[in-house]
Amino acid sequence: MRTARKKVEGLPEGFRYHDLRHYFASLLIAHGADVKTVQARLRHGSAKTTPDTYGHLWPDKDESTQAVMDALVDSKFQVPRTLCGLRWARRDAPPA
Repeated sequence: MRTARKKVEGLPEGFRYHDLRHYFASLLIAHGADVKTVQARLRHGSAKTTPDTYGHLWPDKDESTQAVMDALVDSKFQVPRTLCGLRWARRDAPPA
């Protein structure tokens, strides 16, 4: 039979200690930790568990590749982004 846990003052209603685990994972991801590092720190038995649970927290790779291409074009070619009437745009950007 389980006993009720003692209420800790200052914590939100419904707070669970397991929530700290999720918070820890989100901090690691926000500060650039990769999937394998987070998996190791959380001791996930499967490499699939970590991205299945926290995959939505990692930055979108499409955004980072767009930044790389922008920097490459700006530094190497010194051409405006409106070359021949075409623009570099993200897939989700509204049409011009």
